[in-house]
Amino acid sequence: MPANVWVLAGCQALAMCSVPMMVLVSGLLSARIAPDEKLATLPVALVVVGTACSAVPAAMINRRFGRKRGGYFGFAAGLVACALGYIAAKEAVFPLLLAASLCMGAAVAFGQQFRFAALESVSDPSNYGPAISAFMTGGLVAAVLGPEIGAFGRDLIESPHGFAGSFAVQGGVILAAVLLYSLYHETPQSASLSEPRGRPMKEIVRSPAFMVAAGTAAVSYIVMSFIMTATPINMYELCGFTLTDTKRVIQSHILAMFLPSLFSGWLMKRYGARKLMIAGVVAYAVVVVVGTQGQRLVHFWAALVVLGVGWNFLFASGTALLPLSYQPSERFRAQAANDLCVFGSQAVASLSAGWFLFSFGWSAMLFSCAPLLLVAGVLIGRSRSLRTAS
Repeated sequence: MPANVWVLAGCQALAMCSVPMMVLVSGLLSARIAPDEKLATLPVALVVVGTACSAVPAAMINRRFGRKRGGYFGFAAGLVACALGYIAAKEAVFPLLLAASLCMGAAVAFGQQFRFAALESVSDPSNYGPAISAFMTGGLVAAVLGPEIGAFGRDLIESPHGFAGSFAVQGGVILAAVLLYSLYHETPQSASLSEPRGRPMKEIVRSPAFMVAAGTAAVSYIVMSFIMTATPINMYELCGFTLTDTKRVIQSHILAMFLPSLFSGWLMKRYGARKLMIAGVVAYAVVVVVGTQGQRLVHFWAALVVLGVGWNFLFASGTALLPLSYQPSERFRAQAANDLCVFGSQAVASLSAGWFLFSFGWSAMLFSCAPLLLVAGVLIGRSRSLRTAS
């Protein structure tokens, strides 16, 4: 595996600690500084919104300035987010915390471009799967380290309700990622060059390869975010589980999202992306079945763990197939359209999850995911004709 892939995975591991840190910190901090406790989940939702809104600008900046310099824009957004979060915690200003969330979402959008840089560092398309798998192992480190940063920094710096130190420490972690990123060597394919514009955007997004890659990745995020966002509310507020039980279920879910990266790349290379996508859809179907059998702790835990595995299989395989949909001169526009589709869908799912849960209940929420699994099945059927998907 090229050194670039491991450098980018390390950068992802450090910089993306911001998100799980924010998930832990923002709810606790917002409950004390927000004008209404019902707004406590808004900062996390705005991270997703910021990611969706920044997907296209991030791709275009990478196209204009190249992967190397484009990545520094993302690190800068992350540092601004930490600075705003620090001031928000220090001065107990809720609007600043919301601004920090949006900036953090922008940083995530730039960080998502790293996975394409990892693919461009691999010369053999048959190694796209292992490259994405290696890159996604960085998320495993972030999932474990992020909450620890939030807890460690809570009382590190004096502030009215704590957590100013959490943002300060995360800023330091991002600076460490910047140093590591200096080891990344931009490949000729990654550089921003004067190239022909390529096919019209309509033709690219209508191609079977793009529809399969973007569609399966979007389904992976819609179902995962929809269920994951509602789970803490359902467990803690409606079912009466302790905060400890709720936290362990979510932690297990996040670990299950990234642990399969240790072997999913090998599975993709051995059996093909199409079979891995089928396994992801089957895993999502198991989530619906297990989750509707009851609302005991074991049901929530098993459903969320399988949900994480299904997300990994679908998202990794969808990302590995995306390069089949574009020529080198079209890559930035195709990648921008892909991320807008994926993270725009995730934003809608995250923002609607709470409303859907309170309006229709947990079982109805799970059953509502079934049509999306059928859509994914149709898309996987279309992938049969793609030359590296079988």
